[in-house]
Amino acid sequence: MRRRPLALAVLATAALAVTACAPQESSSAGASGSSGGSCTPEDLPTVTADTLTIATDTPAYQPWFVDDDPTNGEGYESAVAYAVAEQLGYSADQVEWTTAQFNTAISPGDKSFDFDINQFTINDERRQAVDFSSPYYTATQAVITTAGSPADGATSIEDLKDLRIGAQVATTSLDVLTDVIAPSSDPVVFNTNDDAKLALQNGQVDAIVVDLPTAFYITAAELDNGVIVGQIEDSGDSGDQFGLLLAKDSPLTDCVTEAVDALDADGTLADLQQQWLSEAADAPVLN
Repeated sequence: MRRRPLALAVLATAALAVTACAPQESSSAGASGSSGGSCTPEDLPTVTADTLTIATDTPAYQPWFVDDDPTNGEGYESAVAYAVAEQLGYSADQVEWTTAQFNTAISPGDKSFDFDINQFTINDERRQAVDFSSPYYTATQAVITTAGSPADGATSIEDLKDLRIGAQVATTSLDVLTDVIAPSSDPVVFNTNDDAKLALQNGQVDAIVVDLPTAFYITAAELDNGVIVGQIEDSGDSGDQFGLLLAKDSPLTDCVTEAVDALDADGTLADLQQQWLSEAADAPVLN
């Protein structure tokens, strides 16, 4: 049985962040390819003709996906993926999903997908290896723990520095942990958020860092006595900007970017964000 979307608390400022991503930013987001024609299935050189192949990792976490099933159109990223496909002229039955590990997707080289959607933060280092669309979401990072842990009750970054904290490899969460929190002991690095969550539940780490929407879901639905310690205000300029990831110099980049910009301009992204990510509440800020 499918679960109903969980009403997730996200800061009101985060709920408005998508609308702040103006279409003119698309060139800086990493769009370097050119379609060389119209953005229609007949003209787009996709991996498979007349099919849009979209990748994400497994497991596919809530609130981005529902029931670990990208194909059902439920969850913010699944819904965005299908909206982009429709904007490009692909029906739902012309969408094919495939699995790509996060670390593999951001590495240089040929891709077995047309684009990947998996909370990829757009940054200059990654742009050297891959292309990005313009942003479809902006989020801050957050620290979560369990009730009664050494991190429970922390009110500042300074309170966290002597604790054992973890994050997923090759993510902005790890960058923020390393560069902003800068704990006195080495950060604990995990292959997935599931591994990090299990270590937290077992007391192997005092806290973990994830993006804010994921923090609300994990603490509400997946951790026993989960607690959001707070969000990291200094998570980068305007927070993490998530973009669809494509192969470097992909001929699809411009068209995919135009599709994201159109969904931003007509309010689709804001509507989907409201549906899947937020009911708007506070999370304390760690300074």
